[in-house]
Amino acid sequence: MKLSANEEYGLRCMVRLAYAGFEGPGLTIPEISQAEGVSPAYAAKILRVLRKGGFVKAARGKEGGYTLAYPAESIVIGDVMEALGGRLFESDFCDSHTGQAAICTRSVDCSVRSLWRAVQVAVDQVLSKATLRDLLQNEEEMNTWVRTIPGPNGIRVLQ
Repeated sequence: MKLSANEEYGLRCMVRLAYAGFEGPGLTIPEISQAEGVSPAYAAKILRVLRKGGFVKAARGKEGGYTLAYPAESIVIGDVMEALGGRLFESDFCDSHTGQAAICTRSVDCSVRSLWRAVQVAVDQVLSKATLRDLLQNEEEMNTWVRTIPGPNGIRVLQ
């Protein structure tokens, strides 16, 4: 499994905007693209997805640019990731990966499907607790934050 470039750079663009502040002046596409090391066209594509998802606002004109649509502490990373690329495992996954048959040969009893569901639950658990504000921490602080995420029945998922 890999994160897509859209997800990685989209999240980086969101962090860049969060550093600029919720009510601060907007950042332009050239400013964001240069700061994150992506082409202006690619930054524009990502920002369009984020705007359609309701995470950023765009203003035109001399004082224009992109800003967060909500304060960083109100933006859940799981929601952003879903808008940028979707979930790892959707409930209809098996319907679109049937092989040459009309339905998957393992549609009744599938250990693989159980594994992907468990992985999705773990990912959802972490991403639903993380906000954009959390990502404004440095790496050491974020590592500490990650270790505090409780799992099912209070058991920590990550040590």
